Order: sequence, then structure tokens, then C-alpha cells
Amino acid sequence: MQTVTSHTSGEGGASLPRKTTARGTAYFEAGNGETLILIHGVGMRLEAWAPQIEAFAKTHRVFALDMPGHGASEKIPAGSTVRDYVAWFGCFLEDLSIARASIAGHSMGALISGGAVATFSDRITRVAYLNGVYRRDAAAKAAVLARAEAIRKNGVDAEGPLERWFGEDPESQRARELTRTWLEMVDPEGYAIAYAAFAGGDEIYADCWPSVECPALFLTGSGDPNSTPEMAKQMASVTPKGWARIVDGHRHMVNLTAPEIVNALMSEWLTSREKPR
Repeated sequence: MQTVTSHTSGEGGASLPRKTTARGTAYFEAGNGETLILIHGVGMRLEAWAPQIEAFAKTHRVFALDMPGHGASEKIPAGSTVRDYVAWFGCFLEDLSIARASIAGHSMGALISGGAVATFSDRITRVAYLNGVYRRDAAAKAAVLARAEAIRKNGVDAEGPLERWFGEDPESQRARELTRTWLEMVDPEGYAIAYAAFAGGDEIYADCWPSVECPALFLTGSGDPNSTPEMAKQMASVTPKGWARIVDGHRHMVNLTAPEIVNALMSEWLTSREKPR
């Protein structure tokens, strides 16, 4: 496990042009080389990966996806679980005829990436689990289920996530305002479906990590109250080629608030065939 320090603010305000698969998944594609696929979290859209798209399109063929019911992607049915989102991702691989790819997911996207490496491991070259949850304790589970119910009844509340995801430091303010904009744009039904799946999804693929044979990066911010450093360390400890990286002084949206550090750690992951020292 390694802790790194940075206070670099993120970019990423421009809207990116999208293509759409035959089954309704919107995506942005850039660059050439080995394939890297990026999946965002609940309430976000593919632009949340802008600093990583800019960096890795220089060396990789990058796909950033709008999760179902987010951005320009079609919704999946109410009551869908993380397994259904993993199946959605499998359909994307089929629709684009992608034989193998490295996959990085953030938050809900991390749960999907974990499910993908558990379900079709022969198609996943590497997996990166950014700010992802793992076996929530009873209090955390109760809190996230309560939030899911509140979202079902009352719709999107931008202020709650912003308070959890960001500190008050000036360096985080641009990323915070971008995130507010994305939360205000999201389809309420698509958000509610995804959040309900996220709330109940931390155990579904939790047992997969000991059998994951590809390089696996578990990354979070030192101040993330829900996708905690301890979760990242626990997953890394049971994954044969897994390692944890904790970005000091940052919270949930670390890929936006510390993009230079995150890009460096992802570069390490993308060039590693074994567990780094």
C-alpha cells in the first residue's frame, strides 16, 4: 500500500461527442493502442473522466461510457442489480467487438469493473477499482440503503453527495461545481435505478478477488468516508496481483481533484504485468 500527496484541481468541463451502440450505450472514443475502458459512478457522465481521457488517449484506445440512464445512454429496468450492469457492459464489449481490454471504474463503475473481471476474466487485461466499496459495515450499509430509499421517493439531491465527496479546500471547487452540474443534469429515474443497485451491490462480487489473476489497482482518497482506504487495502490484500494506492488529502472524486497523481498511478497500473513493489 502507498499513500501519495497532491492538491491538484481537475479539469473536464467541455462536453464530449458521443457515438451510440445498437443497444443504446453512449460512448466517447479517442486514441490508438491497447484498449482502455472507463466507467463512471452514479449521477455522473463520461466527462467525469476528462483528465484521464486526455492523458491516456495519447497511448491507448480509450472508451469512456455513459452508464445506463446517465448522459445519453438508455436506461435499464427498475430493480436492476449490479449483475445487470455487468451484463450491460458485456453487451458493450460484444457490440464493439472488443476481445480484450483494461477496465477502470469509479464508485458504481468500480463495482461494475469488479463484476466484469469476475464474469469474463478472459477479456479483462487489467482492472482498476477507483473509490469503490467493499463489504460495508452495518452502519454504512444502513446509511446507503436509507439514501437509496430517499432518492426513490424524492429524486436527486445534489448537496448530500457534494458534502461527502469534496472538502472545502479551494483546489477542489472547480471539480465540485462540475460535479454539481452533472448531478443536476442526470435523469432522475436512471439515477434512482443505479443508486439502488449500488446500495445493494457491495457484496455481490466481493468473493471474486482471490481468483483475479490480472494486475488490479485499488485506489481511493484518504478522506473518502464511504469508499475507505481500509476497503482498498482489504481488497488488495486478497488479490494475487493487487495493490492499494491512497491519495492523501482527497475524497471521493479523486480522479478530478488530483488528476496528475491519479494519472501517474494509472500509468503504473497500465504498464504493470505483476504487482509493483
